[in-house]
Amino acid sequence: MTRFLLLPLPLLALTGATLPETRFDISLPDALGNDASGRLLLFASPLSADNSNSEDVDLNGPDDAPIFLAGRDVASFGQDHTVTIDAQEEAFPKGLAALSPGEYRVQVVLDRDGGYNYGGRGEGDLVSRTVTLRFPLDARPSIALDHELPPAAAQFDVTGLPPRAAEQILASQPHLHDERVLSTALTRFRGTPQSLAAWVLTPPGYDPHGRITFPTVYTTGAFGSNHRLDGQMLSRIWHLMEIKAMPPMIWVTLDFSSPTGTTEFADSMNNGPWGEALTKEIIPYLESRYRMDARPSGRFLTGHSSGGWFALWAMVRYPAFFGGSWPSSPDPVDFRAFIGVDIYQRGANMYRDGNGTPRPLERAHGRVRMTIEEAARIETVLGHNGGQLRSFDWTFSPRRADGTPASLFDRVTGAIDPDVAAYWRDHYDIGHRIETDWSRLRHDLDGKVHVAVGTADSYYLDGAVHRLEAAFRKVGGRAHFLYVPGASHSINEVYARDGDRNAYYREMALGMYAVARPAVAQPRR
Repeated sequence: MTRFLLLPLPLLALTGATLPETRFDISLPDALGNDASGRLLLFASPLSADNSNSEDVDLNGPDDAPIFLAGRDVASFGQDHTVTIDAQEEAFPKGLAALSPGEYRVQVVLDRDGGYNYGGRGEGDLVSRTVTLRFPLDARPSIALDHELPPAAAQFDVTGLPPRAAEQILASQPHLHDERVLSTALTRFRGTPQSLAAWVLTPPGYDPHGRITFPTVYTTGAFGSNHRLDGQMLSRIWHLMEIKAMPPMIWVTLDFSSPTGTTEFADSMNNGPWGEALTKEIIPYLESRYRMDARPSGRFLTGHSSGGWFALWAMVRYPAFFGGSWPSSPDPVDFRAFIGVDIYQRGANMYRDGNGTPRPLERAHGRVRMTIEEAARIETVLGHNGGQLRSFDWTFSPRRADGTPASLFDRVTGAIDPDVAAYWRDHYDIGHRIETDWSRLRHDLDGKVHVAVGTADSYYLDGAVHRLEAAFRKVGGRAHFLYVPGASHSINEVYARDGDRNAYYREMALGMYAVARPAVAQPRR
């Protein structure tokens, strides 16, 4: 899940006054090319001591920093290398004319590949310098795009990192292997060659020519993760295995990011057969190249947030293929509590409850930081695809005649489409699957599910986990549920015990190893 900060907007009193200027002319200097296209985004935030010297104005700025956002599609900058964005039209929270008077820091970004909704600014995006303007505007400002964002630093570039983190990353480097796996199933679906990226971390004592095999853990990142970040995550795992805090296993991070968000490795009408690719192509390919224990008792799943949903879904969808799953803070696993909303309730609405109260999306320290409606509107301004809520549609929804996914809810009114909700229930609701299909699942799934979540999860995901636990109890299934008191959605909070942020890594790894190697003495903590 993702977080954005919002701008409270008292209405500007305009009665009898001339409407202020809301348009900006954005120019493309010759140094940045003859033309460009993409999603043009304008950010503004009130000038303050915190941002007066900052280089960027962005959604993920200092805590509680209010933000204004406007966007439009740009097909071309034309012969004069200039386009106009009207910040009164596609804007959040409201049009520019509603902003309170004062000085604002303003910056413009051309999102050239449509990736902002997923991972923010990235390689190739064009960015202006930050300027200070006084609102309301009395004339149309001109802002020039100034520079192109460079490629991300090399995978093992540790410049600026804390010494301990840098040391761990460099130590893991010789044991980290970059793989690209061609998928016939996804190639057939897309019509063009499709490959999936993975990092394979081999443990201490690994001999590629030896006879010893190792249990293997498959994991994915949270929403917004990518292949580069996945590799860095494994440096912590290497360190824990190196100091013998965790048993020696092979760890594999799988990149499930796409232009539409995360695919969750679920077979989908819109994203394609990702589950088929995982179980029939990716894992068999990796098992042919590495000394992996290729038995179900040697394959394990874990992940956090969106990665947690993947880990649970793959376990329930392919219970005979994996030996166990340890998801943490998973995205909604029971759609009767989908971000706090029962999507099956008659007349259900994503934006407001039956009393008309706005439904929250994110909380922190007992207060609501964002509503579902606000998050949906931000996604709409940022672009057409890639956001968290639209990512759910791409994964869970049926496909419309125009090739796009049907929306669970109307983005203007919040009204839930009951037909789409029924499709989600029948195909992807894990709690529903446990309740209705347990007789078939019991033999291969019983006792294999271990879920951890904070009792103060930032996105109310603990509610869906409680529902899932109730589903297991209802059918008499064995599953382990851990509720970490006071923990938010942060992986560091969910995994920490008594100040040790790696405690749950050790806990789950020892549990996996006990399944894969029951006769081997467990390493001491």
